[in-house]
Amino acid sequence: MKFPRQPVEETSVNLTPLIDVVFLLLIFFMVSTTFTKERELTVDLPEAQAETSKEPPKAIEVEISQDGEYAINGKLLVNRDPETIRRALIDVAEGDTNVPFIIAADKSTPYQAVVTLMDVAGQLGFAQQSLKTQSPAE
Repeated sequence: MKFPRQPVEETSVNLTPLIDVVFLLLIFFMVSTTFTKERELTVDLPEAQAETSKEPPKAIEVEISQDGEYAINGKLLVNRDPETIRRALIDVAEGDTNVPFIIAADKSTPYQAVVTLMDVAGQLGFAQQSLKTQSPAE
């Protein structure tokens, strides 16, 4: 006895609902995303030159101790008052605010002492401010 074969139907996957779901997810994520504008701090990195200069350039180096005491080019200031810092910087700079201004602070120095110094130096017009760091020991 011969049985008739059942016709084989081709199975296919309908992609239309899948595409609709992906499209709706795309719209959802586009609408729910918040766009924030990031602010960046621009830093001018120094460039190395092949030749060495015979005379070191004049610079103002201010050291800040753990206690927040200031020393400008090795000379300790009388107090921590911003006006004292201003007068000492004017005397050392001799009116030239284009000289490099280097801040050397201990790692446990109060943050306010560094900010006060940078604020006074900025008000006087020192544009080339930099922080002195130490390379990690290898």
